[in-house]
Amino acid sequence: MSSPSYALRDSATMLRRNLLHARRYPSMTIGVVGMPIVMLLLFVYVFGTALSTGLGGGGDRAAYIAYVVPGILLMTVGSGAMPTAVAVCTDMSEGIVARFRTMAISRSSVLVGHVVGSVIQTMVSLVLVTGVALAIGFRSAAGPLEWLAAAGLLALVCTALTWLAVGLGLASPAPEAASNAVLPLSFLLPFISSAFVPVSSMPGWIRWFAEYQPFTTVIETLRGLLTGTAIGDNGWLSVAWCAGIAVLGFVWSKKQFTRGPR
Repeated sequence: MSSPSYALRDSATMLRRNLLHARRYPSMTIGVVGMPIVMLLLFVYVFGTALSTGLGGGGDRAAYIAYVVPGILLMTVGSGAMPTAVAVCTDMSEGIVARFRTMAISRSSVLVGHVVGSVIQTMVSLVLVTGVALAIGFRSAAGPLEWLAAAGLLALVCTALTWLAVGLGLASPAPEAASNAVLPLSFLLPFISSAFVPVSSMPGWIRWFAEYQPFTTVIETLRGLLTGTAIGDNGWLSVAWCAGIAVLGFVWSKKQFTRGPR
């Protein structure tokens, strides 16, 4: 069997290991899926009428649902990065990685298993969140190609953020620190973006940051694909941001993993 075949086999084994862990300890997965759903219901049913007035919707809740769903989907992706960082840090702290290093397996398979497993779980979470959004009134004029493009963009964002989360997990001294390190990806950046209100309604430097940070670019692209609003330059900028973050996360993670345990 060739080296690429060995690496693929070992990556599949590590993927199975991570999926089994997620099945046996579902509390983290439930929390990751539950938080975006809670945020969706909170913003729609508690803040939706007031915020839709600011959007020019005249208090129309349905208009605000269409506006907020793309941001909630991206928040789901950010939340899915947290268990990855915690799992990677736990593996490094408990010594299982040191044991893997003594075995005849591909070094990269350990990280690839975490990344692929996280992407699969997050995409399942996105399906569940989308189902809840449709149940409470989200309607999209997107055709099959637009939905496919939106799913592809979400998968690309998920891969990029997961590799970054792997790097944060490797750099963290403890699982608790790894969990805190990912909070900007799951909460801070989505809130300082166009996820819940237009960036034009924000004051001063916050508006400048919100307009040019990657989450806003991706959200506006998703919003254009799902609701028919203008995408402009956001499409290729989203892909560029995702590619850059993925490469940065991969190189950083590989360098730390090759360096060995802390």
